[in-house]
Amino acid sequence: MIGTLYSIGVGPGDPELITLKALKILKEAPCLCVPKGREEGTSIALEIVSKVFDIKDKEIIEAHFPMKKTKSPEHMESLDKKWNETVENILNRLRKGLDIAFITIGDPSIYSTFYYLYDRLLELQPDLQISIIPGISSINASAAKAGVSLGLADEKIAIIPTTYTDNLKTIFETFDTIVLMKVHKVMDKILSLLDELKLTEKSIYISKVGMKDEYICKDLSKLNKEELNYFSILIVKK
Repeated sequence: MIGTLYSIGVGPGDPELITLKALKILKEAPCLCVPKGREEGTSIALEIVSKVFDIKDKEIIEAHFPMKKTKSPEHMESLDKKWNETVENILNRLRKGLDIAFITIGDPSIYSTFYYLYDRLLELQPDLQISIIPGISSINASAAKAGVSLGLADEKIAIIPTTYTDNLKTIFETFDTIVLMKVHKVMDKILSLLDELKLTEKSIYISKVGMKDEYICKDLSKLNKEELNYFSILIVKK
């Protein structure tokens, strides 16, 4: 009998934000699949989980997914190889009847590595049982820490990865709440646009929400650009 694959969101950083359902499955699954951005790096998701219970008896599958934005043929070929290796490692264990928990920070449905594997897994194993366990996203956690509502009544919300900022002005003009993710590399451009549209004072910067060095800045004029972080969000609420 083939095992079940669980994709589990473990929240943005605070281990107390792991849901009860996620914790139950994590404790029961004999194997954890852990995505990493660098082969020599550590997994934030695994660090979160290890603060909740002892993982010493778990088999750990490390899945290395290089965090590069280029779509060059060489890069895509390298990614395909990495993804296919992870798919085979997962299927080898599932076919032995082992359940696997693929853990990811935040929520699996929001810019998660897991969905790069989803179709490949089902293509090779159409009868595979995959269960998605939602987690608290950095978006929800950031709004809660900042004390702002993301949407009320007929307000429109936009969630934008700032890697793609070509039509950002139109987005600011169209939506009532704009959540910009991973703003660390384009903050100068964003600040200039916020000033132009008179939205600077309606913006809040949050980085590493739920982690020990969480930072919230409600006055962007005091923002230290040297300390901008990959795990960063800007909430603009009109």
